[in-house]
Amino acid sequence: MSLRIMPKSALKAWIQRLQERSFRIVGPKSLHGSYVFDDIADPDELAIDYPTTLSAPKQYLLPSREVLFSFNADTMDMTAHIEAEPTVLFGVHTCDMHAIQLLDTVQNNGFADQHYRARRDALYLVSIECLKPCSAQCFCKDMETYSITETYDVHLADMGDAYAVRVGSEKGEELMAGFTNIWEGADSDQQRLNEVMSQKWQNFEFRLDATLSQLPEVLGAAMHSKYWDELGDICLACGACTQVCPTCYCFDVVDEVDLTLTHGVRVRAWDSCQIEKFAVVAGNHNFRSQLGRRQRHRFMRKGKYQYEAYGKVGCVGCGRCGTTCPVDITCIKTFNHLTQESADRQAAAEVKA
Repeated sequence: MSLRIMPKSALKAWIQRLQERSFRIVGPKSLHGSYVFDDIADPDELAIDYPTTLSAPKQYLLPSREVLFSFNADTMDMTAHIEAEPTVLFGVHTCDMHAIQLLDTVQNNGFADQHYRARRDALYLVSIECLKPCSAQCFCKDMETYSITETYDVHLADMGDAYAVRVGSEKGEELMAGFTNIWEGADSDQQRLNEVMSQKWQNFEFRLDATLSQLPEVLGAAMHSKYWDELGDICLACGACTQVCPTCYCFDVVDEVDLTLTHGVRVRAWDSCQIEKFAVVAGNHNFRSQLGRRQRHRFMRKGKYQYEAYGKVGCVGCGRCGTTCPVDITCIKTFNHLTQESADRQAAAEVKA
């Protein structure tokens, strides 16, 4: 995987060339003082040096609402609706790249989701190295997601007047095909990149009191903690945390039928474990009617359950949930509180012994 160099002034021309080749371009753009992933019509709209976005780019793999198939009750016919077009997702931060890695694992586990697979196959990922923390809530160093060595098709690192470029796949080579304003890096370019990365490591600090490997155990020991009820007392059950999370993928499925009751569609839409009716089952039984139990489920799923199922912690440390929460429930405070509880229990046990 050789190093290549692209002048910053060439980025616009590269995007324009991709648009001429009929690629859909999506990337971060400014919106009312914040940043969102959206279609890029003009390369000047791309804010590739953005801090972070309000929501994660998962919407381009798992739309908030999609038609799975249509059906005709008269003929008993069903037609799958699988929509995917060649799309280049520009400027993806490394934490979001790790989130996509997890989604790939989940969606291809066992029975692969054909809708996800079609969009994933059509998606080209251009990631960018984060050289400093993107928000006050991020803790990507703790989650080991503040850099990336795989999954990307093209990876960029800002070196001042140019980008260090690494192509990580055949799809990446396809994006670079025919583009001439890029060249093989020299030893001096590699040395310069090493210096940039060396400074980067110093810009990030650990925010959690537990290590990534300790987190599942800390959460497992906190199953009966009273802290969950404290969170439940202030939680508004708005679901904003799951809405912006890059690794949440829970959904609801609804059949929408026309007035003749003969034609309709099956729709999949995002759902949230923080909403009251999420865990309601037949007989109107609700396994998580209490807000504290819903909070416990969310944090357990991120820090313990997904690790047990897939070998990866389900939180990438982006901090979006903490930024979005109107009552300041954050991963950093929650994980650290539970870590302290665990230490206190251990100390008390040693005293008794």
